[in-house]
Amino acid sequence: MNHVPLTKKKVAIYARVSTLEQAEEGYSIDEQLRLLNEWCNEKGYEIFHEYADRGISGGHAKNRPALQRLLTDAVQGRFEIVICWKMNRLARNILDLLNIVTELNRHNIAFRSYSETLETETPAGRLQFHMMAAIAEFERGTIAQNVKMGMLARAREGEWNGGQVLGYDTVKLPSEGKKRIHTKLVVNQTEANTVRRIFRLYGSGLGYKSIVNRLNTEGYRSKKGNSFSISTVKTILMNPVYVGVIRYNVRQNWNEKRRNDINPHPILVKGKHQPIISQEQWDKVKTVMQSRSHKPNRVHGGEHLLTGLIKCPVCGASMVLGRTTNRNKDGSKRVIEYYVCGAWKNQGTSVCHSNGVRIDQADRCVMKKLAQLVNSQRLIHDIVAHLNRDSKEIWQPLKKEQKQIQDRLDKLEQRKSKDLELYEDNILNKGELAERLAQLNQERAKHQTRLDQITDSLREGSQREVTVSMIQETMKRFSEVFQQSSSREQRKRLLELLIDKITIGEDRAIDTIRIQFNQELLQYLNVNGDGPKGPSPSFCVFIDIC
Repeated sequence: MNHVPLTKKKVAIYARVSTLEQAEEGYSIDEQLRLLNEWCNEKGYEIFHEYADRGISGGHAKNRPALQRLLTDAVQGRFEIVICWKMNRLARNILDLLNIVTELNRHNIAFRSYSETLETETPAGRLQFHMMAAIAEFERGTIAQNVKMGMLARAREGEWNGGQVLGYDTVKLPSEGKKRIHTKLVVNQTEANTVRRIFRLYGSGLGYKSIVNRLNTEGYRSKKGNSFSISTVKTILMNPVYVGVIRYNVRQNWNEKRRNDINPHPILVKGKHQPIISQEQWDKVKTVMQSRSHKPNRVHGGEHLLTGLIKCPVCGASMVLGRTTNRNKDGSKRVIEYYVCGAWKNQGTSVCHSNGVRIDQADRCVMKKLAQLVNSQRLIHDIVAHLNRDSKEIWQPLKKEQKQIQDRLDKLEQRKSKDLELYEDNILNKGELAERLAQLNQERAKHQTRLDQITDSLREGSQREVTVSMIQETMKRFSEVFQQSSSREQRKRLLELLIDKITIGEDRAIDTIRIQFNQELLQYLNVNGDGPKGPSPSFCVFIDIC
């Protein structure tokens, strides 16, 4: 018989698998959870919660929402043991792994690995843990280095390393016993006509936005079936693949620096694929680009505090800065600044219209409304009374949003499953699968983060912790910090913390200002809330003030 302790220890189960790992190695997150549940039952432990990051790489701990929730709960002391299937499920990076386990130990929480016999409470156990973590990272680094060397060698031979590009289809080559699937580019004539049109339009003198307007109006679509944007067109015009050249290793150290580490000497060699445009066309476009590469216009003053917060009344996109220049009666020029639809500015009139609202008027209106909230005791009392009186109505939108997000997540999982089936049937190569999964995982992580916030709020009833004193203190501190802020970045950051979104009406006037109270805002303003601990980490409440 298993010995069951008088007081059961609470265990947090953590499981993770990237979709690519599951496709190649047969990992199953559900199998991990099953084994870990059995382990807890055999030990007589109580399972506090299952934390699962599905389809997410273990490269960076901060990009895994379930792990971040586990660490937040660890700080609250909600369990005594963390168990995972293998040590590398918790983190592949040794620094992340050591930091996570050190943080757990700091809160008297033990770490266990199901597959590796180790524990972290004793000096010998910690030594074994450190050695195994170092070996795991060494293996990961060696594999990554070998893969990178192989891809560099292929690029230098003029071969394609995978990925989608408008104008071409990627076709799998015979594997010949090789583990890695290789692909080649084959011209897709329909898409190639779109590429040729883009080059012709630019060569004829049209600018990026004019080209985008024309393409979208005429029904052309990108590789993924979306409307064209300025950045998409610019990327196509600058891609030498269309003139028969393979370009590789443009960005280095992607995992650490993302887009910020540009290689000044990338690989540029003649490719083994058929070019879509002629060298003459390519040279003409380069000449036009060079002739237009003048210094940008002078940046006018202004704080533009509400960019990204104001939403387009037609399409809901975030509004960005726009300017018009008028001429006064005396002949002088006058620049007027607007918040305009970001989708229109980036993709043209085929997607939306400017729907502009004067920046000075919008900023003045929003700051006036916030000042009223700071100075009006009656308004704050009315808000709190409304929250308490209509709590059911407040919960209902959260529950509705929860269902909508869960439906989106289910659809994303279905899309992943279809992509995996295409990969297993050799219709997609590894590069194509990785690109698709990266996009799906990015979208999934965004929805999962919001879903977790809603779930925690519904579970813990956190908005009941909002009181008159909390709102008063928060708005008072906001006003003080805002007035003391010396830079545009600080003021904008404050508004982004306080304001969830702003909508405008058909009359181009501010319609609603939705403010939010959450743990991040309270911590930034050093507001403790009510009681010694304040609100729970998941606490978030939205209030419309006009």
